[in-house]
Amino acid sequence: MSNRHNAREAIVDTASRLFFTQGYHATGLNQIIKDSESPKGSLYYYFPDGKEELALTCIHRTSEEVAGSLRYYMESEGSAALAVQKFILSMAETAETSSFEGLVPFSFWVAAETSCVSDELRSACQCVFKDWQNVIVQRLIGDGVEEEAAERKAVVAVSLFEGALLLALTSKSTYPLVAAAESVQAILE
Repeated sequence: MSNRHNAREAIVDTASRLFFTQGYHATGLNQIIKDSESPKGSLYYYFPDGKEELALTCIHRTSEEVAGSLRYYMESEGSAALAVQKFILSMAETAETSSFEGLVPFSFWVAAETSCVSDELRSACQCVFKDWQNVIVQRLIGDGVEEEAAERKAVVAVSLFEGALLLALTSKSTYPLVAAAESVQAILE
């Protein structure tokens, strides 16, 4: 494996970090190029449609990271309720160990800010939430919950952990996440 600087990954990593910390609108392509230490041509080579295409890549990456974490807990815990509880508690632990840096609810950094900018970004955000919900739905169905009920419960669970994360960040406290983790069992059982 090469130790060369991978410009595409550096650009995506930098853009993700900047979108998370500053927001989509406040992040310019020149800043992404500068902070990623990548040539300007690389950005347009990998993302010929510019900032929106780069944002879509960051959205998909974030979606898969969270869905992967949810799947891990769904596969390793005895029930969907325990899995989501452990997932939320892992967010609390990450928030605490990172001093709440770089941990921003997806709904805050992308969905709310970009939904009115572009139908493609709005649609991508909609798919992210649906993908996360589907991870929970599949486990609930596997646990014997009817599909319609599983879908309702998954919507509430995703709303709960996204909202709790926002409250945790604004208060710089893990309390909202711990409270959500304690409450999620009542929703999913």
